Amino acid sequence: MKPARDEALDAWSELHGGIDPRQNPWVRGWVLISHWCARPLARLGVSANTVTVLGVVATATALCLTILGGWWPLLAALVILVAALLDGVDGAIAAQTRTASRWGRLNDAVADRCSDVMLIGIVVVVGAPSWLGVSIVVLTLILETTRATAQAVGMTGPGAVTVWERPSRVILAIIAALCSTWWWATGLASGTVTVLAAAIAVIGAVLAVVGTVQLGVAVRKQTRRLG
Repeated sequence: MKPARDEALDAWSELHGGIDPRQNPWVRGWVLISHWCARPLARLGVSANTVTVLGVVATATALCLTILGGWWPLLAALVILVAALLDGVDGAIAAQTRTASRWGRLNDAVADRCSDVMLIGIVVVVGAPSWLGVSIVVLTLILETTRATAQAVGMTGPGAVTVWERPSRVILAIIAALCSTWWWATGLASGTVTVLAAAIAVIGAVLAVVGTVQLGVAVRKQTRRLG
């Protein structure tokens, strides 16, 4: 019988196209933390779908806290981190309770896209131009739609692990929230805040472009082999 740790890592690999989390210490640690947090919830009978919804609610809460300004974005950064953890916990609960299903994966995908839009919204709220935020949203949706469509026609796995995956989007929103509090505390001029917020958004846009190209190339290679 496999140790619980190996079962957790193997379950994550099965849900993510065979990618072995053991090859990356950060991914490995994140998977194990998610499964550790999931155990008490699974014992209480909390479903994976419930946790998925809670993750979206947490992200929406973080957006609202950021809108309040002042010191609130500091709390928003913590809530974003909790929401990101919940994004891993729902899959861990499904694996531990053996309740993984196509419906659950669909719910998770829709929840992730809703959260993505709100995370990018946080960057706009702190001062980035709206057109930059919209651009990042569009690129993110193109990336994820390309991946989902390729998987629907027979591609196995994520195609490629790009520079613009969920962790990158979470980190960008956390940086924006923390910087917002710093700018407010130091009394930076609104013009300076706009420039700095735009710089954060530009980083996100560049990562989104590179990630979309990375995935497009990988999908092209894999789907060509499918015929």
